[in-house]
Amino acid sequence: MTIGQAHELFPTIKARDLEGRDVTLPGAFEGERNLVVVAFRREQQSLVDSWGPWCEERAAADPGFRFYEVPVIERVWKPVRRMIDGGMAAAIRNPEVLRRTLTVYGDVSRLATPLGIIDRSTVALFLVDRTGAVRWTGSGRYEDGEAHDLERAALAV
Repeated sequence: MTIGQAHELFPTIKARDLEGRDVTLPGAFEGERNLVVVAFRREQQSLVDSWGPWCEERAAADPGFRFYEVPVIERVWKPVRRMIDGGMAAAIRNPEVLRRTLTVYGDVSRLATPLGIIDRSTVALFLVDRTGAVRWTGSGRYEDGEAHDLERAALAV
């Protein structure tokens, strides 16, 4: 996946966690350092999950680090949001994961364009600080080298 020139700030956009709470991003990101994994297709969940163990380990060592999954779903599916989100929530059941999974329904380009996401064939990763500034970008499945670059960026925040 190619991430083009991203803006300095994560765009302001409405989302809903899988417990049904409406939130606004990036204000809903609770950490000093927030890894936001943006997915565009259901089959990308394995890519999101590949980052899970590293994120859990990082969060245990760094109380200011948080991890969020942001599925972005085209507006045509918004009328069945309750069913789609309910299906995800039923599969997850863990309250912490339900709170950190923030679904966005609508015009996908409203998130993709400001973040410089050109190719939606894989997941996009963003390290976002407390102010909403994007401090690092990456993409795809977990890899040690990419995680090392992310960790260096997180230490600089």
